[in-house]
Amino acid sequence: MDPTLLRTFTAVTRLRSFSGAAAELGYTQSAVSQHIAALEADLGVRLLERRPVAPTVAGARLLAYAEPILLRLAAARADLARLATPRPGPLRVGATPLAAAAAARLAADEPALTLCVTTRADLPRRVATDDLDLGLLDGYAAPNDPLPGTDLAPMDVSVHGEQPAVVALPRDHPLAARPALALADLALARWIDAPQVAAPLPQLRALAGAEGFPAGVTYPGTDVAGLLAAVAVGHGLAVLPAAAVAAHPDLVGAALTGTRVVHRVELLRPAPVRPSPALRAGRGPAWPSGR
Repeated sequence: MDPTLLRTFTAVTRLRSFSGAAAELGYTQSAVSQHIAALEADLGVRLLERRPVAPTVAGARLLAYAEPILLRLAAARADLARLATPRPGPLRVGATPLAAAAAARLAADEPALTLCVTTRADLPRRVATDDLDLGLLDGYAAPNDPLPGTDLAPMDVSVHGEQPAVVALPRDHPLAARPALALADLALARWIDAPQVAAPLPQLRALAGAEGFPAGVTYPGTDVAGLLAAVAVGHGLAVLPAAAVAAHPDLVGAALTGTRVVHRVELLRPAPVRPSPALRAGRGPAWPSGR
C-alpha cells in the first residue's frame, strides 16, 4: 500500500470530506478522488461511502491499521532527521495534566526550556515525531505493564514516579466504609468518564475483564480538583492517584483488590543510537564488493 494513498484516506475519513482533505493536504479534489479510487482498486474493496462521506466496514478496519503505520513512518523520518541535523534551541518538554507539576519542577532547573501541556494520546506521538524532545506521560496500568502509547516508536522510557491508584468515593457512599474493593464488582456502578485525568473507562473494562462501567457524566477537562469535586457530590466514581484522593476532605479512597492498578509518571525521550558491536570495534559495515 502506498503511504501517500493511506494518508489521503485517513484525511478524508477524519474530515468526512473530499474537498476538506484536498485543502488540508494541498491537492485538488480530483487528485483526492483518484487516490481513494487507486487504494480501493489495490485492495479490491470499497473503503468509503460517498454521500455522505463515511468509512465502510472495510474502511473502518483499514483505518485501524493506517494510522499506526503512518505514525511509525513519521517517527522514522523524524528520527533519521534528528541524527543528520541535531536541532538547536531550547529543550522542548511536554507533559500530560497530572504530570505537569513534575514538568514544572524540571523547568525551574532548566532555564532554556519550553513547556507545553498536552493529552495522553498526543504526547507519545509528539515525542516520536520530534515535535518534543522529551515528555512526562502519566497514566494507569498494572504494576508491570507499560503505559498505553509508549510503543509507538523506539523510545527510552523511565519511571519518574509511581503510586497506588484507588477508587474515589464520596464519604457517604454505601461502599465508603470498605478499605478495599474489587474492580469487577464495580462494573455496574455509575462512573465519570474523565479520560485526561482518571483511568479511562475502556481501560477499566480491560483491567477488570468485564463489561459495564457506564459513564454517568463526561468530564473532558484536565483539572483534577474539578473531577474530585464531581465525585464528591455524587456524579460518579473514578480511579485516581491515592494522594490526590486523600487530600480531598469529602472523599475516601478504596484500594483495588484482584487487579492492582498504579498511577505512574514516565519520562519519554527518543532512543539514542547504539552502534553495532562491529561499528564500535572500528570495523565498519561489510560493503559488497564488485563496484
